[in-house]
Amino acid sequence: MGHIPFIAVEGPIGVGKTSLAKEINAHFNFHLLKEIVEENPFLGKFYDNIEEWSFQTEMFFLCNRYKQLEDIDTKYLQYGMPVVSDYHISKNMIFAKRTLKDDQYKKYSQIYQILTEDMPKPNVMIYLHASLDTLLKRIEIRGRELEQNIQASYLQQLSHDYESFMHQFELDHPNIPVIRFNGDELDFVNNKDDLQYVIKKVENSLKEGEVVR
Repeated sequence: MGHIPFIAVEGPIGVGKTSLAKEINAHFNFHLLKEIVEENPFLGKFYDNIEEWSFQTEMFFLCNRYKQLEDIDTKYLQYGMPVVSDYHISKNMIFAKRTLKDDQYKKYSQIYQILTEDMPKPNVMIYLHASLDTLLKRIEIRGRELEQNIQASYLQQLSHDYESFMHQFELDHPNIPVIRFNGDELDFVNNKDDLQYVIKKVENSLKEGEVVR
C-alpha cells in the first residue's frame, strides 16, 4: 500500500509554481494548497529594503505556512485525500539564509525546526527552473505590484540558492522522487502539448512510487 499523494511544486519566483499546481489540481482532482503571498503585510517593504524587513517577512511566511500544513494534515491527508501544494515549507530556509543576519538566522532556524519537525512531508517534489530572462519576463507579465521592485541580482542569487537546495534535498531524501522541468523549454500554461507532457511525467512518478490515489 502506497502513500496518499502529497505533491509539492517548487522553484524561484515567477517560474510558474501556482499555475502548474492548479493544472495538477484540475487533472487529478487533488486538493490545492496555495501559499499566502500578497497577504503578507511586510512583503512590499521587504522588496524595497530587504535588510530592514527580512525578519518580519520570513516570520509571517513561516507561521502561515505552518498553519496551512497543519490544516491539510488534519483535514485532508489523514482522511486519505491527496494534496498538491505550490510550495514546500523548507523554501523558508532558502530565503532566510539569503536575507537574514547571522543572529536572526540562528533564531529563525531554531523556530523553524521546532515548528516543522512533525509536519507532513511531500512524497513527490516537482522542481521548476528557468533562466533569469524567463523569470523576469513572467514576473512582468503577471504584473503583481509587489514584485515590480525585485532586483535582477536578487532573483539570480535566489535561482542559484534553489539549485543548491534541490541538490541537497535529493541527497537528504533519496526516497522522494524529484521531477525537474525547464521553464525555458516548456510553456504548460499556453501549450497543451507541453502540459500533457508534464502531466504524464507526474502520472508516471505516482505509479512508480506506488502512491495510491
